Amino acid sequence: MSRTAAILLAAGSGRRMQGAVEDKVLAPLAGRPVFAHSAAAFIASGIADFYVVVYRDQRQMMELSAYAPTPSLLVQGGRERQDSVMAALDNLPADIAHVFIHDCARPLVRPEQLVALHKIVRREAAVVLAHRVTDTVKEHRGEGRLRTLDRSRLWAMETPQVFARDLIVRAYAAAARRRLTLTDDAAAVERLGHPIALLENPHPNPKLTTPADLDWLEYLLRGKG
Repeated sequence: MSRTAAILLAAGSGRRMQGAVEDKVLAPLAGRPVFAHSAAAFIASGIADFYVVVYRDQRQMMELSAYAPTPSLLVQGGRERQDSVMAALDNLPADIAHVFIHDCARPLVRPEQLVALHKIVRREAAVVLAHRVTDTVKEHRGEGRLRTLDRSRLWAMETPQVFARDLIVRAYAAAARRRLTLTDDAAAVERLGHPIALLENPHPNPKLTTPADLDWLEYLLRGKG
């Protein structure tokens, strides 16, 4: 019987936090570390049979291990996000058929969304949690020239992003051969020409990026609770 794994990414440098916290995924948020909120959502959903927690250094690994779901394998990340994902993929057990990839700096993911994503990936092989872009977005072409993009076709990508294991492994291998720099996992799959389903998220799921985001996330978590 095939199984599902969840890769929980926690190795980011957090440079844009400007030193406000020592480690953003371990920063306190609503009474527990940022990382613990994502871990709890995955545990509550019951969708994953195995976890890979990607850490930055030995000190972080020790702290993350206290909140990691079980069974978990802790793997050291690489210089770039895609290096960390590939390291995690390389360490998956052979019987894993589907893989969730989640940035743990997004602590507002909900168990019911994980369940819905799990159902979709078994049918579509690739699905991303996302929300519609509501602002007017313009492309800057230099020298003051702008082009308005059709926002009815624009979606902002979130995580988790979920894939058939063979598809995402093949996609990252191809990206590595071409020495591509990717901003998310779906970008690697796009390069293969494989379709990707979108699950619209009606709830806020922001990423902790700057110090101001901590207060915003705290507010949203209180409302969620």
